[in-house]
Amino acid sequence: MALNRLSRFGIISVRTSKCTSFVRLFSGSAPLSSQQPVGFVGLGLMGNHMARNLIKKGYPLIVYDVSKDAVEGLRKDGATVAASPADVAAATNNIVSMLPESVHVETVYAGDNGIFSKLQKGSLLIDSSTIDPAVSQTMAQVAESKGATFVDAPVSGGVNAARDALLTFMVGGSDAGFSAAKAYLELMGKNVVHCGPVGTGQAAKICNNMLLGISMIGTSETMNLGMKFMFPKLLAKILNMSSGRCWSSEVYNPVPGVVDGVPSSNNYQGGFGSALMAKDLGLAQSAATASKSATPLGSAAHQIYRTMVNHGFGGKDFSSAFKFLQGDEKK
Repeated sequence: MALNRLSRFGIISVRTSKCTSFVRLFSGSAPLSSQQPVGFVGLGLMGNHMARNLIKKGYPLIVYDVSKDAVEGLRKDGATVAASPADVAAATNNIVSMLPESVHVETVYAGDNGIFSKLQKGSLLIDSSTIDPAVSQTMAQVAESKGATFVDAPVSGGVNAARDALLTFMVGGSDAGFSAAKAYLELMGKNVVHCGPVGTGQAAKICNNMLLGISMIGTSETMNLGMKFMFPKLLAKILNMSSGRCWSSEVYNPVPGVVDGVPSSNNYQGGFGSALMAKDLGLAQSAATASKSATPLGSAAHQIYRTMVNHGFGGKDFSSAFKFLQGDEKK
């Protein structure tokens, strides 16, 4: 891994405002909580909810994100804002990260002012990003060389499940690492599954997301066809009591107005972006190539989502495949 290339991505830019003094925060006669503080790096749509659930469970939180708005919202909820991932590592030995792509994980952990630069011996590092399994394995090796434990723990369930602490975590790590991580993951999710050694959590997640991408395209095609003959809510009702039923049709239907509270009913805002789905499908295709596995539908889904990104759907929820297949190319 070429660490000298990581700084150009600008993920770790030190803020001009100084971080609250951690010595002052954790000293004094009246500690904020009897719980050990937890660090959280990456406060996007998913990470924001996950971090808030830790606060709700009584954990003092030390957070970092490049978005000022994201950290300000957590600060108002009681979190302490750090100036860099390194400062998070200096203040606590329990850290969760939730980042978009492999390069962001490499930068946040191994770049300038990264977690590894001030990592405490005995630290537990839980990465819930969805990334290349090889990157997780590399991060775990570096962590181990520094006397720390790293586990990969990508999630499934979406933004609503993150908000309601109903996520499924797929964990790769040692038995001891899994046991230690589980205590925190159970505060943010409903299901915590040990998949095997580091990297297997990522493998499980990219397989899940390949199926999800395929099923969302299938649901979108089906709804587009069926709506030529009947109302969408009736069609969805029939599908969901029949053999075509799936998560994409029942819980996260891509047609506006069929299911309340999902991105399709909010102009495809929030949720899981099409660009991220394209990224995850790309990871699945890389794994398929490396393992010589036939994934023709996964490949087709990858190309569809890549095309969607090129037509302005990258920032829209991945259920916007429904609009794309209707020929809507508005950016």
